[in-house]
Amino acid sequence: MISVEKAQQLISENSEFLKNSRMELNKSLGFVLSKDILSPINMPPFRQSAMDGYALNLNESNTYVIIGEIKAGDGHQPILKKGEAVRIFTGAPVPNSANSLIMQESVIAKENTLSLQKSAKQNENIRLLGEQVKKDAVALKKGTLLTPAAIGYLTSLGIIEVEIYSKPSIAILVTGNELIEAGQNLPYGKIYESNGLMLNSALRSLGYQNVTNYKVADNYNSTVKLLDEIISKHDVVLVSGGISVGDYDFVGKALSELEVEQVFYKVKQKPGKPFFFGKKQNKLIFALPGNPAAALSCFYIYVYPTLKRISGDKDFELPRTIARSESNFIKKGDRAQFLKATLNSGTVKILEGQSSAMLHTFAYANALVYVPETASSFSTGEKVDVILLPIN
Repeated sequence: MISVEKAQQLISENSEFLKNSRMELNKSLGFVLSKDILSPINMPPFRQSAMDGYALNLNESNTYVIIGEIKAGDGHQPILKKGEAVRIFTGAPVPNSANSLIMQESVIAKENTLSLQKSAKQNENIRLLGEQVKKDAVALKKGTLLTPAAIGYLTSLGIIEVEIYSKPSIAILVTGNELIEAGQNLPYGKIYESNGLMLNSALRSLGYQNVTNYKVADNYNSTVKLLDEIISKHDVVLVSGGISVGDYDFVGKALSELEVEQVFYKVKQKPGKPFFFGKKQNKLIFALPGNPAAALSCFYIYVYPTLKRISGDKDFELPRTIARSESNFIKKGDRAQFLKATLNSGTVKILEGQSSAMLHTFAYANALVYVPETASSFSTGEKVDVILLPIN
């Protein structure tokens, strides 16, 4: 059994970036750039008005002659002599012969005469050519997450395709004879299967859309056959249940027969001790505990950061903070523990119902309080380590 920190280290050391691909910019939300993007143009591509007002060719007087008008989208380039001005609007091209721009609230315009009510300054209110980015300069660096703002920015440069890190194809395999689908009558001895939809929903909410769910009964040959199929088809495989050491837990044996390299099995933590990570060539296999809260805890702590990392995201670790506890807590045993909690305005409340089989507490949680192996308890008002969950 290894520590939480060692498990995270081993996963990181044994997972690689996925291949690069080219994608239409309008489909790239949530992907990460795999290559620097050089700007094909200056932005702005011309000297641009920052507001509605008057473009001036400065002189010593505060009186100017208005010789015309330029609105956004106009392509003409009037030549201003000293003491001349043009009416101009936000976003319009500023003539090269203009060296200042004064807002309309600071002038009095009467017919073709303009009187300044304050002094105009050189290049004032003019967005300079290439002020945001110059042609052939790096517009966005490799490793940048493509957010709506990033996509808008690249579109403004005329870019329609980008090089990105691919996102993984993910399989979710749920095991267990006791499981039936929700909506059916519930016979004695059966439970509704929830882990498959829970993990699928978590993945999709976090931007991973290429997800396929599978189910298998507690049968060794069926488990081997289906695992072999899905490992060949997917980049990442999540198995829910069947990884413990019971008579009908066949996942570990099946993975061994399929020559999946075991990187580690069992982590000194609660919940989620029976957690497996392995690989076959460049395929990653995570076998999660069958208990729902344990499965979701392992997903957030280990699987999600790995998916972000192999998809090129530099900020793959879950954010952490320090908060004051609203609760007392005494740990039983020497394992590290992840406690479902709610974080609010610098304080954190440990929720009731921490069992690995219970999801109702997780439904309210927005954070996990991490209690390391070396800690045994904490008191109300004491500072604790808090992991923020990536939920809306």
